[in-house]
Amino acid sequence: MSEICAETIYEQCRTTSEWLLSHTDIRPTVGIVCGSGLGGLAKMIKDPVVFKYTDIPNFPESTVPGHAGQLVFGTLKGKPCVCMQGRFHLYEGYPIHKVTLPIRVFKLMGVETMILTNAAGGLNQDYKVGDVMVIKDHINMPGFSGNHPLTGPNDERFGVRFPCMSNAYDRELRQAAHDAAAELGYDFLQEGVYCVLAGPSFETIAECRMLHKLGADAVGMSTVHEVIVAHHAGMRCFALSLITNAAVMDYDSKEKANHAEVLETGRYRAEQLEKLVSNMVAGLQHKNNNGSL
Repeated sequence: MSEICAETIYEQCRTTSEWLLSHTDIRPTVGIVCGSGLGGLAKMIKDPVVFKYTDIPNFPESTVPGHAGQLVFGTLKGKPCVCMQGRFHLYEGYPIHKVTLPIRVFKLMGVETMILTNAAGGLNQDYKVGDVMVIKDHINMPGFSGNHPLTGPNDERFGVRFPCMSNAYDRELRQAAHDAAAELGYDFLQEGVYCVLAGPSFETIAECRMLHKLGADAVGMSTVHEVIVAHHAGMRCFALSLITNAAVMDYDSKEKANHAEVLETGRYRAEQLEKLVSNMVAGLQHKNNNGSL
């Protein structure tokens, strides 16, 4: 944020949101961000209108395998939605205000609820590969060193200077996920704390041990910055992690984390995750003008 003034960020987001709204009749109230290998969620959207990131003003370009790099508008369970098939990361070289720019664009387009997914390494020893962790809290490691999405001049049009983060992950949405999983007969849902690192290298054994002792149940390279910006802007947030690999914490282990494993686990759980998210969206209620449901 320090590299660019708050006014410029707002103007960029407004230009982008106005361009998108002028090219589609959809007025989304739900925003979805698909993580690695989880882009299939967008296939459930009815009457899709698709925009390549490269065609959208001010949008960065996704460079990660498993990320389609496109924005999909349409309806999901009757709710107007916009879905990111692929997100942006610090390790791609983008400044943090660019990584989170789409979230602010969503806010200006009228999005009220954000649903975010990611692939993560399991630190909790009770987690199995293929489990899905509902995120109840996070540890923002890049933020500790000052790489925080709200650093720099605050723009009150987005939110307050010092937002509370103890309630960033909406409790009702988390309960809705557990209710949906119970209805679908899913027994692989967990709930825990997600820790974000900058990447792109996977964590060392010592780092995994440290993060586990700090209270993290899963570790990844995304989501937290987006949630901070969304919560700052007054959007309800729900996020889940697909546990695609078990973090290595034993020096005698021959296991190695790799991106191919991440994508393969995504394919394995894709259909079930799509059903879970779509069932949650079906139960969402629209806010009225004073912000209540």
